[in-house]
Amino acid sequence: MDEPKVTGTKPKMSSTRTILLILGFLSTLAVIALIAVAVTQNQPLPKNIKYGIVLDAGSSHTNLYVYEWPAEKENDTGVVRQVEVCKVEGPGISGYSHATEKAGPSLAQCLQQAEDVIPSAQHKETPVYLGATAGMRLLRLQNNSAAENVLSSVGNTLRSAPFNFQGARIITGQEEGAYGWITINYLLGNFKQSGWKKLLHSLKSLSETSGALDLGGASTQITFVSKDLTSESPENQLYFRLYGKDYQVYTHSFLCYGKDQALQQKLARDLQTVENSSLPDPCFHKGYERTINITDFFKNPCTSDKKKQLPFSQLYIKGEGDYQKCRESIQKLFNKSNCPYSSCSFNGIYLPPLQGDFGAFSAFYFVMNFLNLTSEPNPLALNKVIRTIESFCARPWQEVKTAYHHIKEKYLSEYCFSGAYILSLLENGYGFTEDNWQMIHFLGKIGSSDAGWTLGYMLNLTNMIPAEEPAGPPLSHGSYVGLMVLCSLVLVSVLLFAWLLFHKPKCLQKGIV
Repeated sequence: MDEPKVTGTKPKMSSTRTILLILGFLSTLAVIALIAVAVTQNQPLPKNIKYGIVLDAGSSHTNLYVYEWPAEKENDTGVVRQVEVCKVEGPGISGYSHATEKAGPSLAQCLQQAEDVIPSAQHKETPVYLGATAGMRLLRLQNNSAAENVLSSVGNTLRSAPFNFQGARIITGQEEGAYGWITINYLLGNFKQSGWKKLLHSLKSLSETSGALDLGGASTQITFVSKDLTSESPENQLYFRLYGKDYQVYTHSFLCYGKDQALQQKLARDLQTVENSSLPDPCFHKGYERTINITDFFKNPCTSDKKKQLPFSQLYIKGEGDYQKCRESIQKLFNKSNCPYSSCSFNGIYLPPLQGDFGAFSAFYFVMNFLNLTSEPNPLALNKVIRTIESFCARPWQEVKTAYHHIKEKYLSEYCFSGAYILSLLENGYGFTEDNWQMIHFLGKIGSSDAGWTLGYMLNLTNMIPAEEPAGPPLSHGSYVGLMVLCSLVLVSVLLFAWLLFHKPKCLQKGIV
């Protein structure tokens, strides 16, 4: 029998398989190399951390904040992080007007805490700033030399600390409003987006920035970008150019309309009609009593215009716990009768139409948080907020004291007034209604940082927010690596498909036969 002929099919197929295996191996190596280069070449540099300290010298107390940020990202947004906050024991620095030499030493404990947080090698290069707000503005009006002596005392203490002292000054109400607006929008990432974030941001229907509502003890500020801002009241207009964008901002600070001074104003107004030394007050809980020294009461610049000779030296307040009467009493603080502009808030102050979301912080948040009106995932309806405050005010003082025994009596006794005052200020003062109430978001922290003016103050003084957007890669490190991995997977898929196309497995061959 003839021997069967040997064909060259098997060696040919074997040779093809070998070539494909080699190509596949080389392609896999190329993919691995591509990913490795993408990861290592774009790996962020080791962090070189910088620090900054800001003291918020408010009317009722002083807070010290320590911030940190990576040095290589100074002109990025959202990279500054609050790492420490220390509440200074005792009153605000304006409370030392009769013993000015004690104002500076009161800061020592919190400065020591900052020393412990910041590495000692970086103490000398860490800037420290002190900004005093409405409490010191009032003291300057009342006693300028005392105000200067207080600033001198705190300045001496800050100079003796191991940090880089950059000044202690009284900031204006307009600055306080503007820096608060910068802080919340910086932390929310509203000023600068890059890569995919920029695309997603352009698709959002929400306003580009958030307005800022700040409430302290002695003043309150409202700041927001308005498309309808006119030149009627230029003193309420600010212009910013941040990251290549222009912002036309409305801001106003109402001195004497912080929650503590508003209460003093209300009591001064009540005293005009009092017939004896006993004053029933609907803004305090039923059963609550307080004694006020009349002699010192009218020395305050917020009440001095209502000074009145009274036949008694002490006033005895007796709480009634009536929310509706309390609101009626508070509303008299807002003069809505005269408006020389196209639209006003109160007391003849220009206010353009409200626009966009608002972040309400400081005492706005503290009071609403105490009343459990900030924990809901979505803002509560206005009528529910009113019912909650009304119900709280109606509770007897003894019951409230027992339920909140861990809170100082002075603060606890004023939550009813503060809640009613916040609603009056937002509704009667600024014109928020049931329709736009849910645009207000009560903010305690944004990420790890407290909402407030201090971060914006430091960002401004350290020039960390540039006027023009810094040049940088179109994609972030994570986006770039992700894109490279995606491309590599596509390449592997194409090679696998090619191998299947030119070298069909036996199971597929049998199916075709």
